[in-house]
Amino acid sequence: QVQLVESGGGLVQAGGSLRLSCAASGRTFNTYHMGWFRQAPGKEREFVAAISYDGRSTNYADSVKGRFTISRDNADNMVYLQMNGLKPEDAAVYYCAAQSGRSDFYRYTGYGYWGQGTQVTVST
Repeated sequence: QVQLVESGGGLVQAGGSLRLSCAASGRTFNTYHMGWFRQAPGKEREFVAAISYDGRSTNYADSVKGRFTISRDNADNMVYLQMNGLKPEDAAVYYCAAQSGRSDFYRYTGYGYWGQGTQVTVST
């Protein structure tokens, strides 16, 4: 099992940047694919980005491609989401999630471990 704790959210002006962090517990962090999801008020939770257990593969939602970068540090059990060029529509609660590295990396339904979320607010 893995426990996840997000941090780094906050208020930023449109066009600004934030870096979200997710700290994972457990000795098997490097066996999990990691993902970031977000949920805005009144909307369903949506996929943002994912990184494979070994960091070799990444995947992004079209809405964030070229602006967001996901990365991980398996030595420190951390995953990051660098968000640049933030837009008002990026405002949401952002969740870190984990799924087994044996799962299909490009499927989003296997994420079984979730953090508590961190709020990102983008002002105009």
